[in-house]
Amino acid sequence: MTTSSSTKTLRVLGFMTGTSLDAVDMAVIETDGENIISFGPAGEMKLDAETRAIVEDAIEDALDWERDEEEPDSFEDARMAVADAHLAAALSFMAMHGVKSSGLDLVGVHGQTVLHEAPTPELPGRTVQLIDALSVAEGLGVRMAYDFRSADVAAGGQGAPLAPVYHAALVKKAGLSGPVAVLNLGGVGNITLIRADGGLEAFDTGPANGMVDLLVQSRGKKRMDEGGRLAATGTVDQAVLAAYLAHPYFATTGPKSLDRFDFSLDPVAGLSLEDAAATLTAFAAEAVALGVARCSEKPTKVVACGGGRHNPVLLAAIRERAGVPVTTAEDEGWRGDSIEAEAFAFLAARCLLGLPISFPGTTGVPEPMTGGRIVEPGEQ
Repeated sequence: MTTSSSTKTLRVLGFMTGTSLDAVDMAVIETDGENIISFGPAGEMKLDAETRAIVEDAIEDALDWERDEEEPDSFEDARMAVADAHLAAALSFMAMHGVKSSGLDLVGVHGQTVLHEAPTPELPGRTVQLIDALSVAEGLGVRMAYDFRSADVAAGGQGAPLAPVYHAALVKKAGLSGPVAVLNLGGVGNITLIRADGGLEAFDTGPANGMVDLLVQSRGKKRMDEGGRLAATGTVDQAVLAAYLAHPYFATTGPKSLDRFDFSLDPVAGLSLEDAAATLTAFAAEAVALGVARCSEKPTKVVACGGGRHNPVLLAAIRERAGVPVTTAEDEGWRGDSIEAEAFAFLAARCLLGLPISFPGTTGVPEPMTGGRIVEPGEQ
């Protein structure tokens, strides 16, 4: 990581909405772009059904969107709906915690991912995060950093994962010595290895919560397998699991990235809901184990964060297979539900300061590079 020449401490509000479309997560941190100085308040606001439906329409259109076509009309509807949800969430959050716009130096917003295509030898990558950043900046009266992934993709990187530099800051603040791995269990799993020399490497391990979420939703149940209850009562289909693990993605080293739609539910279509959930949960755990094995240094521990750490069946399966101790964010004194929102606050600060947010070992860019764009209230 590059050392900042600035000693200015920035107070930043970060936002994150994941592929589960569950909520807008928010967190305030104080940082100089290199270190976490202090943690401010954190919270969430659930997304309403109407907003989810608008975004889901955009996601469906994104799956059919050809590169030579104009973007689907649904993207603009989703941009505005996501912006409205973020602004409402922020205003409520700030009122609840006594955070004033005048007390913030910056806001960092990720936006809602509707498409992520990793680069191939034939085609460059594509990544789309939707939000009308200007309308949120106007509503809050605070400058905003957004669009964190595009520059990385344009430079030939994967565009993901971007949280590793923040994971390294968390590990440093906790006083942990490398090699340590931080595992984020979102729709897709990703792992960051902070090596003994402080260097970073990272990649997506494979599907985490995303495929199980899609399974449950496709069968007319709830939005997720809460607490892993379905998987706990099912039986893993070993043949289907082996077929999933035979995918060429698992034979390659990082940097590499995935979309939650890169693997089909067709192989589990003939299984009961419980057996399908058990098989996909085992798949997520095996993918993590393969990822740990591909780290250049064996981590002394893996710290799990993201929504998947709340699933005891998934976490137990990872602990059984990983071959190293697995703790949770809370075990390390971290705010596990807020880490991604904190990360985009941290990345926003680095963007403003011109510091790198992606690295050769994390996204595959040729050299460390900054990213993101800054919008000021009143800009047109």
